Amino acid sequence: MTNSLTVGSFEIVDLPVLGVHSEIAKIDTGAYSGALHCTEIRVVRRGMLRKRILKFTPLGNPKLATETDTFIKTYVRSATGHRIKRYIIDTTITIQNKTYPIRIGLSDRSDLKRAVLIGRRFLRENNLLVDVRINQEHDDEGENSR
Repeated sequence: MTNSLTVGSFEIVDLPVLGVHSEIAKIDTGAYSGALHCTEIRVVRRGMLRKRILKFTPLGNPKLATETDTFIKTYVRSATGHRIKRYIIDTTITIQNKTYPIRIGLSDRSDLKRAVLIGRRFLRENNLLVDVRINQEHDDEGENSR
């Protein structure tokens, strides 16, 4: 493949539009779509036309609380097979000093190790390859039973 960037299983990323900087993202070829940990995800209606606004708090940090009127609602299948509602937004992500457009789901990932998950749709759309030897120092998800 020409013009492909190789990333590791973990990459330090920014989502500059959302004020998210230097987060270690998990690059997961087993996941189709990506996700960003957010709390207080809700749709409100505003104005005389009752326009739908999505309000959310990236990383659960009140200083990053934001809203958008450009979003979609979809249903995704979780790793456990359950169908869950997910709001999807378009934003940008910076990986290895290169900025890409990304469509990312907002979900409460507080029970997971990484706040940002990058799935294979994004990797494929942007011609990114994954080499699990890169950034091994960020991999703290290994088994403790060796």
